[in-house]
Amino acid sequence: MESQFSGLDWLLVAAYFFFLIWISWKKGWAAESEEDFLLSGRKVTLPAFVATLVSTWYGGILGVGEWSYQFGISQWLILGAPFYIFSALFAIFLAGKIRLNKALTIPEAIANKYNDRAGRLSALPIFILVSPAPYILMLGLLFQFLAGGDAPFLLYASLVALFSVLYITIGGFGAVIRTDMLQVVLMFSGFIILLIYAAAEFGGFGLLWESVPTGHRDITGGNTIQYILVWFFIALWTFVDPSFHQRAAAAKTPETARKGIFVSIGFWMAFDFLTAFAGLYAFAILGPELEQPVLAYPILADQILPIGLKGLFFVSLLATIMSTLDSYLFISGQTLGRDYLVRYFPKVRPNLLTRLSILISALLGILLIIIYPSVIDLWYVLGSVFIPGLLIPVLGVYLKPFTMRPGFVFYSIIICTLVSFTWLVLGTIYPTEAGGYAFYGIEPFYPGLFTAMSLWLFGREV
Repeated sequence: MESQFSGLDWLLVAAYFFFLIWISWKKGWAAESEEDFLLSGRKVTLPAFVATLVSTWYGGILGVGEWSYQFGISQWLILGAPFYIFSALFAIFLAGKIRLNKALTIPEAIANKYNDRAGRLSALPIFILVSPAPYILMLGLLFQFLAGGDAPFLLYASLVALFSVLYITIGGFGAVIRTDMLQVVLMFSGFIILLIYAAAEFGGFGLLWESVPTGHRDITGGNTIQYILVWFFIALWTFVDPSFHQRAAAAKTPETARKGIFVSIGFWMAFDFLTAFAGLYAFAILGPELEQPVLAYPILADQILPIGLKGLFFVSLLATIMSTLDSYLFISGQTLGRDYLVRYFPKVRPNLLTRLSILISALLGILLIIIYPSVIDLWYVLGSVFIPGLLIPVLGVYLKPFTMRPGFVFYSIIICTLVSFTWLVLGTIYPTEAGGYAFYGIEPFYPGLFTAMSLWLFGREV
């Protein structure tokens, strides 16, 4: 399906990209001290903290649209509630301690707590875990829809990824924060406009509620308790996600970090309301036979929004995805460059290694979307393989009950990751009738997590 994009709409999209370059170039290459480049000098205020966390943690907007179009308000329970809960736990137990910790990154914190070898090793799974691949893929699909041509989405994805590399390497974390403050405003304004026009086109929320199928009004979406619990395990990603750690470390005070996360949860709840009802309107207006549910929001906007506002909504989609893409690019680049490669290239400045590694991260992301051309698959594979090996070592840095003896951490990361990866490969080679990657009906995440818990019980620090 091709979009009906006007010249004015394209002008708004072009203005958005030019503004990203300008706001990054404004400070240029000035932030050259390591703490400034990586954490904005640990002076991030509450409004900036909330803006960058809210926008960064909501990058999978097309996946959210696909879910809400197909399964309705269960989006709140399955894609929302687990992350609200674990974000709140992160704020209570970890945020303040991370701010007071002198480490600038997770691998550095692991190295300081355990040993250099464990810290250096942890940089590799973290680098891959925060790959920007899912967001590169979404941008490729979105631009392919907008352009309406025969060019493959990979071409558009590559161009946008390399554009992100350009403006992030110029301004560092400060550039990420400045652009996120713009992008969180665009996120909310775009979806508010979409809902207003959808209500005018179809009718108010009451009529919408009565018009959609019963399953769309069911908070569970017809899913089993076992399936819903899987998403709570996936939400453990919060504890090992470097973007959470980076923002907590960059906050002006520990209280700023704690309070900022709770304020962010409120914004996520509000945005989930907007996106859930936008998905319901997409189902009601476009009908149940949409060929590409992942494009539910773009197709709905293309059909009901007038010239100009249509461009503004697509800019809001771009902003939602780009805010996560630029953050993950930056974090994965700093993890590979500063926490791993610097050991092997000691004469090269860490900031330069970070900038080069940002490019490597973008190229790896492009490679991953060739292997796994699905956003859901990318989230599933990356989370299932790498979270089990990182979870307990990261928690152990800040919470004494999870602390392991230093000699066990290095091997725990390797063994747990290998167990999950092996289970994933076996599930790929010998799939079940239902498909997926479960070997003998067991998802790869669980053997890895079971191994991690076993090693922790055996090797914990008494």
